[in-house]
Amino acid sequence: MPLFCEVALPVPVDRVFTYSIESGDPVVGGRVLVPFRREQLQGVVVALHDRTNADGSIASPENISPATIRPILRVLDQEPVLSEHLLQLGSWIAEYYLAPLGEVLRTMLPLSAEIRKEIVYSITPRGAAALEVPPQQTLESNTADQSEDAVLKFLAEHGQSRAATLRNKASASAALLHRLVTRRLITRESTAAARELRTTVRIAVLVPDARMPKLNENQQHLLAELASAGGRLAVSDIRQLSLPESTLGTLVRRELVRIEEIPAVDAIDSFALSGDLPSVPVEAMLNDAQRETMLQIAASVHSRKFQPFLLHGVTGSGKTAVYIAAMRRALDAGLSSLLLVPEIGLTPAMLAQLRFTFGDQVALLHSALSGAERTAQWHRIRRGEAHVVVGTRSAVFAPIADLALIVIDEEHDTSYKQAELPRYHARDVAVMRAKLAGATVVLGSATPSLESWANAQRGKYSLLSLKQRVGNRPLPEVSLIDMRQEFAETGQESLLARAMTEEIEATLGRGEQAMLLLNRRGYSFVVMCRACGEKLECDNCAIALTHHKTAAEDETSSPVHQRMECHYCGFRRTVPKHCPKCESEHLYFFGVGSQQGEERLQQLFPRARIARMDRDTMRHHRDYERILARLHSGEVNLLVGTQMIAKGHDIHGVTLVGVLGVDHALSLPDFRSAERVFQLLTQVAGRAGRGELPGRVLVQTHHMDHYAIRCAAEHNYLGFVEQELRYRRLLHYPPAAMLTNILIEHTDPAKASQWASQLGNWFQHQTFPGVRVLGPASAPISRIKRIHRFHLILKASSRKQLAAAVRQMLAFADSAEIPRRHITVDVDAVQLM
Repeated sequence: MPLFCEVALPVPVDRVFTYSIESGDPVVGGRVLVPFRREQLQGVVVALHDRTNADGSIASPENISPATIRPILRVLDQEPVLSEHLLQLGSWIAEYYLAPLGEVLRTMLPLSAEIRKEIVYSITPRGAAALEVPPQQTLESNTADQSEDAVLKFLAEHGQSRAATLRNKASASAALLHRLVTRRLITRESTAAARELRTTVRIAVLVPDARMPKLNENQQHLLAELASAGGRLAVSDIRQLSLPESTLGTLVRRELVRIEEIPAVDAIDSFALSGDLPSVPVEAMLNDAQRETMLQIAASVHSRKFQPFLLHGVTGSGKTAVYIAAMRRALDAGLSSLLLVPEIGLTPAMLAQLRFTFGDQVALLHSALSGAERTAQWHRIRRGEAHVVVGTRSAVFAPIADLALIVIDEEHDTSYKQAELPRYHARDVAVMRAKLAGATVVLGSATPSLESWANAQRGKYSLLSLKQRVGNRPLPEVSLIDMRQEFAETGQESLLARAMTEEIEATLGRGEQAMLLLNRRGYSFVVMCRACGEKLECDNCAIALTHHKTAAEDETSSPVHQRMECHYCGFRRTVPKHCPKCESEHLYFFGVGSQQGEERLQQLFPRARIARMDRDTMRHHRDYERILARLHSGEVNLLVGTQMIAKGHDIHGVTLVGVLGVDHALSLPDFRSAERVFQLLTQVAGRAGRGELPGRVLVQTHHMDHYAIRCAAEHNYLGFVEQELRYRRLLHYPPAAMLTNILIEHTDPAKASQWASQLGNWFQHQTFPGVRVLGPASAPISRIKRIHRFHLILKASSRKQLAAAVRQMLAFADSAEIPRRHITVDVDAVQLM
């Protein structure tokens, strides 16, 4: 029996930790609960061993004295929760993305709901001694001292206690407990224990044909939400509606709503099938191009050999049908498939299509599920009850057995890149997972990323093409509207050009649907003083505050009842009456966001049935389901929104797409700006004309001659790629080179600047052949959440040389006592802001 285990812990340290085994039988790939400093942490066992010297004494690793090796507290798993190939994948991610292995493995396991963590307090010998001293010698008779005394007495009598207990029994505030910990009169520790998960979900159900009594506004609002959700809504979703908790209870007592409990898995499935979402054609309905593509993928799946494909198909060419037909072939052979989508908003329609085809063989994984729902789905997959898995980025780690096919839909989307540690890219992780599993991987997009396109040109990926829309429908005609000329002719800036207004009126008049892309949230995105030019910025971030209105407010609302909001940290404040710098009353609101766009459209088209899709209206995945169902049914005929509306939605009634402004994105300090604008325009244009009627796209722009806009209007992907790759090669940016962005962050700007300078000076005195270092410099957004940011950009033609340079830099940072937690290494960065 092994005496020791190596445990990877979720801490920002590039090492594993050794613990002794005194009870239980830990397994490699299983979880254990271990002590770490003053906490109890959940970790994953990565090795078991019995290291002894020739004389039988313990040979502890890392030169740690055997006496200091602490035992594990509890074995959580009798069988591995991470298979051998998932552990290999985790090790590759840690190596490739230069991330601590423990942080990687924690990301791979969505099982935190199974562990209950608590903060407990205990009295110290010093605190016990303080109680023995007569009060007049140590404490004055004031309220603060009496409160401290009460906490110490309670802990002395009852022993270790939770914060909630101390708050209720000894009136202990958080500040009081912090003060006692600082004075070392009590200790603060984190404990963890296994938790019995709730395996059911409570569902609120509308009672049909109930007699309607007089209701208040909140009760009416809740009933309307239930009705729009098909009469069923999870209680956990209702709690996110900003309504009093008593509202639901009142409706239940009045017998207008009843509460049902159903298994967590069934809850997900029942909601996925709500709404009139179209099914995908069966294999027999594929056209010749789709069938040929599917057969190539299916042949690779059956060979059980690693094979990556890049599927470049124009919008509306039926890529989803190809995916599902290939997954059908895999399932018929007893094999499993994984389908990744970039946004939670795309999962309802995709899940409905998969459930229509595969029934209860489908599982769903994404971050908007509750902890219990995610855990239930994860265990279904692990038990082999689901052979088809759909989800967002984190679903790439699903514990699927016999995995033979991985599909990454809209593979170009930047949402696949994790923004927190570990900063992995799900597309590239999926390719590596397929390689380890001997599986086929398909990267699909109408606008493939330049990295994937370059891999196809180099022969690393096999290129598949779908050049025609299903049913030989034409691609939408795209017209550019020169807003410079529009201003010259009208003498005023307007949200909609005259041609755009006329086209929307004609489209709605014919009973068709339209979408408008306005890729800025809020009402106005800049508030500035006319007198001194001061811009209202977030207190925590170096970014302008966005002006928002509530749904009930109109154009004449008092500024006091409106708000300014930061989209990075969530900071809010009311709109001031005066400039905070010069006290001028003349504040000017610049820019039109999607909220103001919706308001203007209601004024221009009062008979239109308008809805908005952005981060403010789509706060929960159920919101996506409801609005998509309304679009499919025709209840909404004019949709305005941010880039959310551009991603994968298949609404056959939409014949017109209007783009009201993407020009600002071309001026962002990021080498991928042109690529993102081209992709966004192509994707949103693809929403038009997907049904029987042809589509049309109008793009309002001030940059008529920019190659990204011109090529998007011509549906010319190859022309754009040729031009953009020329720039990338000239400036040594991906895919012509490898890139890593290194962020140095601290709440103290002087400290962050000092550390950045130290790293920059170190690079100047080192020689790394083929590696170019840019910076250090202040990051384009120099402060986020009160954290000041500096960065260095490293470019190299060799990934191996680049990784070696970064590892040596991290070693230097450690020797220079620059804490690792203040350095973020973003390998293959997709955002440089």
